Amino acid sequence: MDANATTPLALEVFEAMRPYMVESFGNASSIHYHGRHARGAVEQARASVAALLHCSPSEVVFTSGGTEGDNLALFGLVQPGDHVITTAIEHHAVLHAAERLQQRGVEVTFVRVGSDCVVDPADIRHALQPNTRLISVMMANNETGAIQPVEEIGCIAAEADAYFHSDAVQAAGKLTIDVEKIGCDLLTIAGHKMYGPQGAGALFVRRETRLEPLFFGGSHERQRRAGTENVAGIVGLGKAAQLALHAIDQGAPAHIAALRDRLETGILQTIETAGINSGHAHRVPNTTNVWFDEFEGESLAIALDLKGLAVSGGSACSSGASEASHVLTAMGLPPKRAQASLRFSLTKDTSQNDVDFALDLIGSVFSRLHEVSSVPLMNRG
Repeated sequence: MDANATTPLALEVFEAMRPYMVESFGNASSIHYHGRHARGAVEQARASVAALLHCSPSEVVFTSGGTEGDNLALFGLVQPGDHVITTAIEHHAVLHAAERLQQRGVEVTFVRVGSDCVVDPADIRHALQPNTRLISVMMANNETGAIQPVEEIGCIAAEADAYFHSDAVQAAGKLTIDVEKIGCDLLTIAGHKMYGPQGAGALFVRRETRLEPLFFGGSHERQRRAGTENVAGIVGLGKAAQLALHAIDQGAPAHIAALRDRLETGILQTIETAGINSGHAHRVPNTTNVWFDEFEGESLAIALDLKGLAVSGGSACSSGASEASHVLTAMGLPPKRAQASLRFSLTKDTSQNDVDFALDLIGSVFSRLHEVSSVPLMNRG
């Protein structure tokens, strides 16, 4: 139950990738048969990603994943003297990039969010300045699942003649993404969050948006991303996009949401001192973030892992950090409650039996920790 960190590779995706890791090994930039065959596979995958995002294939730039896509969006557009607006709950791929831009002479406003982990579009509008060049707001938060009002923010950006980027890494495959309705100029996705391969992602770049590349050495991806294409990874991303679009059309998100709600209800009925972070917000269907006031979240996560249940204290990119989640503290949670919170994120293959198994484990682990904490220190062992 840690799908927001990474999802398992779908078998259909693996089967689509396999030929390009063994037989069809051509460089997609070569003009001979092997290269043309690889190029055809890359362009077919580009069309599949474009269908998922409701954009033109020419507006899809392949990357190594969400972090590169976010960095390309920010560093590719912004120059010293510009102003950037983002939020306090963004993934570190955006936050750290914004902090680096500050060091280079860019002014950055980090807008606060409410207790539900949702930014108020009015606060985005209030942060606008004459030199605002870019607004970057994620589509769905990776820790709480809270969905942000990106369509309203897109309208604000258009009125201000500013570019709008959205990190949709946690939304892809879970929500319908239409870049025209959102009104964004750039949007990031990553394959391994939607049953595709790790190391493959894409950045939507609206036509006529000029980006300075991060890498130099070739004219790949319309001169926006130099380097030999990861053909197998791109093919896998394209297949994952196809599967995601089909699953959304077949109503898979509603099924997963019902299992997520069953998990939440079971936890709240079993543990009186538990609660749901962003419980009243509109969230992606697979994610819940639960606080357990009596125990530190890392201890619970380790205890559950030893019993066979994988959960997370927050972003996988922050694992090992001793401080409380920046997302939960930005929502106003006291550090102690933030550190007592765990994220559960279900996969498309999670079953009712899996949820019941998790509930049994959570109950037994919680009871065991209670017993241990009530035993005097000298008697423990």
